[in-house]
Amino acid sequence: MKFDTRTLILMAAAVVINIIGGQIAHFLKLPLYLDSIGTILVAILGGPLAGGITGLVTNLVWGLILNPVAAAFAPVALVIGVVAGLLARAGWFRTWWQATISGAIVAVPSTIVAVPIIVYMFGGVTGGGPDFAAAYLLAVGQSLVQSVAFSNLGINIIDKAVTALIAWIVASRLPLRLTSNFGFFEHSRV
Repeated sequence: MKFDTRTLILMAAAVVINIIGGQIAHFLKLPLYLDSIGTILVAILGGPLAGGITGLVTNLVWGLILNPVAAAFAPVALVIGVVAGLLARAGWFRTWWQATISGAIVAVPSTIVAVPIIVYMFGGVTGGGPDFAAAYLLAVGQSLVQSVAFSNLGINIIDKAVTALIAWIVASRLPLRLTSNFGFFEHSRV
């Protein structure tokens, strides 16, 4: 698929938004990631392929310039963009509550992709929000995979619901003269 100039500019801006959101969450030690706002915004406006590529590029660039751990999660970011775009195509970003539910739905496949990375590349510890919960679950007798999966899913549901809601608010507040250039956004327009 060929992207027009506006889509490419949106994708580049979204990469910056993602990295800034992720860095803020990291520096403030928030139990959330906030690193997919731009990815989901692009998915709403440009579709699953544009969203997936935005997520993938975000984590690769972020990993190269600021946080090497982020690069390992590039497949997760790709899945977030693709799934959000598919949900947008299905009309699940028309209202605030649909956007919130869509975020929770995005959390499931992103967790499925993230857990093996966390467990097998990082031994269950990445320095992120769910590490404390995973350590607690491990201490009370859960396996490492279960501990990482449950803690990551819990954080991911909240994070992706908030992230999708923020992306929906931004997309729905953009002027019509801008959003009319993104034909895919018709799937999410009320």
